[in-house]
Amino acid sequence: MLYHLFDYLNQFDIPGAGMFQYISFRSAMTIITSLIISLIFGKKIIRLLGKKQIGEEVRTLGLEGEKTKKGTPSMGGLIILASILIPTLLFANLTNIYIILMLITTIWLGSVGFIDDYIKIFKKNKKGLAGKFKIAGQVILGLIVGITLYISDDAVVRRNLTEKEIQQTSLSKEIENMGNKDRAPYLFDNSEKSTITTIPFFKNNEFDYEYLVCFVGKHKEKLAWIAFVIVTILIVTAVSNSANLTDGLDGLATGTSAIIGATLGILAYVSGNMIYADYLNIMYIPYSGELVIYVSAFIGATIGFMWYNSYPAQVFMGDTGSLAIGGIIAVYAIIIR
Repeated sequence: MLYHLFDYLNQFDIPGAGMFQYISFRSAMTIITSLIISLIFGKKIIRLLGKKQIGEEVRTLGLEGEKTKKGTPSMGGLIILASILIPTLLFANLTNIYIILMLITTIWLGSVGFIDDYIKIFKKNKKGLAGKFKIAGQVILGLIVGITLYISDDAVVRRNLTEKEIQQTSLSKEIENMGNKDRAPYLFDNSEKSTITTIPFFKNNEFDYEYLVCFVGKHKEKLAWIAFVIVTILIVTAVSNSANLTDGLDGLATGTSAIIGATLGILAYVSGNMIYADYLNIMYIPYSGELVIYVSAFIGATIGFMWYNSYPAQVFMGDTGSLAIGGIIAVYAIIIR
């Protein structure tokens, strides 16, 4: 919202309004805002959860000290969700297709986790939401993400040309004499819908889902997208559930997620920058740099929550947070290939 406001004000040459055009400035503001929300309002949310006696039902694992965790406020994932959504809505470009997908992911899986926690805590049903409904929610999200990446005109990829392909262009000699900034636009093919994904140990570290269906001839492009959507569903389901399983020891899920978020943020930034993508010989994904704003909120939220979740934990995130965190990591990685 603030991004769009200052983007409008910048047309009138208002001093300082142009700062909101820079990803670095907005990401810094985002992580600070996220930390403030999680640290200040997190304490109030924990007190409220404690008053409502929203306590954790601890699994019997035979571990020392597990009984002391019983009654610790749960559903702390609400802190994480608020600390992600509010700064993103304030500082991100809300017309960016990738930001829209990340917001949908956060709200969707956060809602699935919230329903699960609500059934466990308020309905006193330890099993929570039936597994088939959780899986259904994750599958639907995977479908939304995969199909959106297929049909959206803004979700495109520009592949880095090989040296042989550059030599075949009419501007090959001119390109050699250009500086990095000037030559970068000539080193990528045209924007296209692509099922290419970065995977080590393949040629150019790129795997195309067309390889899986190359035997079908002229229909392989459409079938490759079907394969892409299926894999997207599997990844979203697997990573979301794995984060849910990881959330056991104090600070474990949030600590590892913050590290993952920082890594994915770097990858999103270099993938969305033509010059860095050329230098690192990776795919250039237009508009993906905006994801740095979202991941800044994610990092701030997880670090801020870890302040209360580190040993001894004052609050647990519950499925409200863990399902959302896993889905966020999965969808983010899929988007930046």
